[in-house]
Amino acid sequence: MSINNEYILIAVNGFINKKSSQHCWKVIIVIEAWLIEIAKGIGKVFLNPLLYWAVLIVFLSGYKRIQRDRINFGTKIDEIFTEWKNTLSPSILFGLFLSLLTLGLGMVFTYETIMLLSIVIIVLSFTFNLSVLSASYTIGITYLLLLFLPFLLTKQTFLKADLFLDTNFTGLTILLGIFLLAEAVLLSRIKRNETFPDLLLGNRGIWIGQHHLKKISIIPFFTLVPTGMIVPFADFWPYFSIDGDTYSLVLVPFLIGFHYKVTGYLPSHIAKKIAQSVMWLGIIVLCLGIGSIYLPWLSFASVIIAIIGKELINYKQRTKDKEKRAYFLETKRGIKILGIIPGTPADRLDILVGETISKVNGKKIDRSAELYQALQESGAFFKLEVLDDNGEKRFVQGAFYEGDHHELGLIFAGPPNRSKKSKHNASIQSEQH
Repeated sequence: MSINNEYILIAVNGFINKKSSQHCWKVIIVIEAWLIEIAKGIGKVFLNPLLYWAVLIVFLSGYKRIQRDRINFGTKIDEIFTEWKNTLSPSILFGLFLSLLTLGLGMVFTYETIMLLSIVIIVLSFTFNLSVLSASYTIGITYLLLLFLPFLLTKQTFLKADLFLDTNFTGLTILLGIFLLAEAVLLSRIKRNETFPDLLLGNRGIWIGQHHLKKISIIPFFTLVPTGMIVPFADFWPYFSIDGDTYSLVLVPFLIGFHYKVTGYLPSHIAKKIAQSVMWLGIIVLCLGIGSIYLPWLSFASVIIAIIGKELINYKQRTKDKEKRAYFLETKRGIKILGIIPGTPADRLDILVGETISKVNGKKIDRSAELYQALQESGAFFKLEVLDDNGEKRFVQGAFYEGDHHELGLIFAGPPNRSKKSKHNASIQSEQH
């Protein structure tokens, strides 16, 4: 009897081991399929023209800014890829979060949807206005095109009528809400000396300072597309599915950007306020997108709210800015600092954009020309009296070193450098005649 029991135990253990072995092999096959698709998905990103166009847009935006700086201030202020600066870490974090969300929920998009979105981003960016690269416009316009294209394609024979028939509208609106939150985070991270100075001729014919709040970022994220080695691993997955039993992965390089012009406020302060507005807009759009799982028409409502809401935020910012007195002006109390060139003495001494220089080596100044003259008279050392935002004084002192900018790297509002050169050349010619 005991011998029979031993045989039974051996048989049972063998059966269990066989089952566990089969289960392990299934897990290994699933993991292998996912790893292969991840590698293929990363490779596919290099086939997307949006990746190369994004790099070109960043380069051209920086090039145009540098050309403007040379005209206005006679020198380059920031490097050519500064619009992209300090966006890498938040972009990667958002990309990881979004990838986990899209893959965890099983959010599937067709190749046609991804390519149409890329085309919309490229076409909008032809304006070189980074404000149109907000997800409100890029995803919003893509959504509207996908909504009406199936009807329009039935009127022609060049393209397949069912090319855009399978569209994950709920998934698009969820992406829209998340990318608005990403835009808000990028806005809130802008520091005081990270905006771009410019000059503007005011209503009274006086040159005033202006700042550009602008950034551009590439957020890469994985999403599922139909047909591949990945098979559903649960009854509920993929949740946001379209026709198909197998799936593959693709890495999408999504491009977002923003651009606001500020003359009446300290740029970093207004960036925080705009970020709050965009954050609330993103939360509302995201909630409506989630609600569209149960009420599909909410996805359309969320897109309309995203576009109108972004327009209202832009309009409110422009209107309030026009109502305010110019912030960067030469005053009787001193001269407001419009910009600081990175790597110069002013940058090393932690002088901030928007502060006021009232004295140089004890001599009161209210014009930039007086500051430069006082610096030339000071020799190798200088001492500045600086007023902060509350009007409180602090003293900053330092020394000129070999290779330092002769004007400390400070930028002020005033006539553009090109007009100064024109007047100087005209005076020389008149003297010669």
